[in-house]
Amino acid sequence: MKKTKRSTRFIKDISIHTPFVEMLALLILLWLIFSAGLYFFESNVENSSIQTYGDALYWGIAAFSTAGIADAPVSGAAHFIGGIWIVMGSMLFFGTIVATVTAYFMRPMQGPHKQIIDTIEYNLEQLNELSIDELDLLKETVDGLIMHVEHIKQKQMR
Repeated sequence: MKKTKRSTRFIKDISIHTPFVEMLALLILLWLIFSAGLYFFESNVENSSIQTYGDALYWGIAAFSTAGIADAPVSGAAHFIGGIWIVMGSMLFFGTIVATVTAYFMRPMQGPHKQIIDTIEYNLEQLNELSIDELDLLKETVDGLIMHVEHIKQKQMR
């Protein structure tokens, strides 16, 4: 049960605080577009291994993943499109991984105010698991916090 919550929170953190979702959507969109271009130029070429859109999609994954299992396109235009896809797809794919990992692990180094807010948000998610005594203690702490915040605001207004 706890492992599921942890993995759910991890996925939520990745999707909210890193560029992963946007980059993945861009990567998929470009993959579909470049595969369509490759299919357009290769589908009627003799001796081409790309005869269907599915073949072009497979080639797009095999080519940018650096697996070396993709047959080379035959036509010059498909070579050009494929070359651009390999460079762009690889940069986006590996760049997304690096950006996501970096952003995820750099989060704790953000400003202290962001850390405080993140901690409060995380703890609010845990309220359902608290006992009555813990909830009473939490209420007293929050009341003290509110009084402290009001005091700070009054000092700043002077």
